[in-house]
Amino acid sequence: MSLRKKIANSEAFNRFVEGRFAAYIRFAHNTSTWQRTGFEPMEEAVQNGEAVIVALWHQRLLMSPYLFDASKGKICTLTSSARAGRMAGNVQTLFGFETLAMSGKDRRVKMSRELLRKIRDGVSIGIAADGPNGPARIASTVPLVWARTSGCRVFTLSFSARKVMQLPTWDKMMLPAPWTKGVLMCREWTETVPRKVTEEQTESLRVNLEHALNEVTDASDRATGRLVD
Repeated sequence: MSLRKKIANSEAFNRFVEGRFAAYIRFAHNTSTWQRTGFEPMEEAVQNGEAVIVALWHQRLLMSPYLFDASKGKICTLTSSARAGRMAGNVQTLFGFETLAMSGKDRRVKMSRELLRKIRDGVSIGIAADGPNGPARIASTVPLVWARTSGCRVFTLSFSARKVMQLPTWDKMMLPAPWTKGVLMCREWTETVPRKVTEEQTESLRVNLEHALNEVTDASDRATGRLVD
C-alpha cells in the first residue's frame, strides 16, 4: 500500500482532519452575524418528540449543525460508506448528530430497520437530497421514500453568507468565511406522500420537492446578495 493511501486510511489522520473542519465551522459561525428564519415549526415539532425529515442540497451540508439544533431533538443523517461520506458524517457527530452509512443491499435492509426504530423513538432524519455524488440540485427519491415509510413531516433547509469559500467538489460545496453576515432558512414542504404511490406520482413529487429545495436555497442566496433577480 502506498504512503498516500496509508495516510488517507489512517483513523488518527481522519480524526485530525474532521476535528479541523468542525473547529473551522464553529469559528466561521461564531465570528459571523446570522439571521434565522422559519425554524419555529420544525423546532416545536422536535421539542415535542416528533421525528421530522430535513432535506437540503449537498452543497450546503457543512453548516447542517446550525440548521438543525441537536440540543432540541435527536437527528441521524444518512451518509455514504465512501471515505468522503464517512468523514462528513464524523464531522457531524462532533456536533451531536448520529449518522448511518447506507451501503450494500443486505446492510441497507438492516440499516433501514434500525432507522425506522430511531424514527419511532423520535429521532429525525437528515438527507442531502442530491448527495453523495450528484448531479447537483437534482433531487433523488430518497426523501420521498422515507416520508412515505415514516409519515414524517418534511422540512427544507439552506444557508448562505455574503462571503463564502467553495471547495473543489462536484457541487462546489460552500463554507462561510469568518466575520461575514449570513442567513439560515427553514421551510416546511407541505405535499403529502401517499403510502401507495405510482411512478408518475413519485416523479411529480420528486420534481415538486426539488423545486422547494431550489426555492429555499435561492431565497437564502438573495438574502445575502449572492443571487439577484
